[in-house]
Amino acid sequence: MVKLAVIHYSQTGNVYEMARAAAEAGRDAGAEVRLRKVAELAPPEAIAANEEWAAHVEATADAEEAAISDLEWADAVMWGTPTRFGLPTAQIKQFIDMTGPLWQEGGLVDKVMSTFTSTKTSHGGQESTILAMNNTFYHWGAIIVGPGYTDPLQFDEAVGNPYGASHIGAKGPVGEKNRAAIAVQTRRVVDVARRLNA
Repeated sequence: MVKLAVIHYSQTGNVYEMARAAAEAGRDAGAEVRLRKVAELAPPEAIAANEEWAAHVEATADAEEAAISDLEWADAVMWGTPTRFGLPTAQIKQFIDMTGPLWQEGGLVDKVMSTFTSTKTSHGGQESTILAMNNTFYHWGAIIVGPGYTDPLQFDEAVGNPYGASHIGAKGPVGEKNRAAIAVQTRRVVDVARRLNA
């Protein structure tokens, strides 16, 4: 059975909803799944100044935090991050920066990696964020799997692209098409990991 970790950071809940959809799709595809959030780094006063952020932090207070052991356990990892100036968030980067010892041991070689994201605007850096995440995976010797144009949904410019599922916050909450796009990506990740395991 493929072991899939869905590791994410979400400020106001959009990436969290996508991560939940990825976890569900992974289970439906026959994988054992761990859904994990990375630790929050922002000071309490910054969080309190944004109602949506504060509400999301409170709502997910009991969600399990990611650990390096989740990467050791996983055959495949799906990463969810909002975009910050076309880059992954500091919270995701902080977690990645702690992987040095595991990387040096070769513990990330040939694991399947894939990224999804959410931005505020239509051209807010979705692709550059995913490509920036891939830079890390090249160093790890991991296998990067994007959805490609493997499903008709990927041709829907509102949600589909070959890099990874994305959501545009200005267009409303994560919807069914977003969930369908993340499911396409997750099924592909699980399928590739299953083939590698075989």
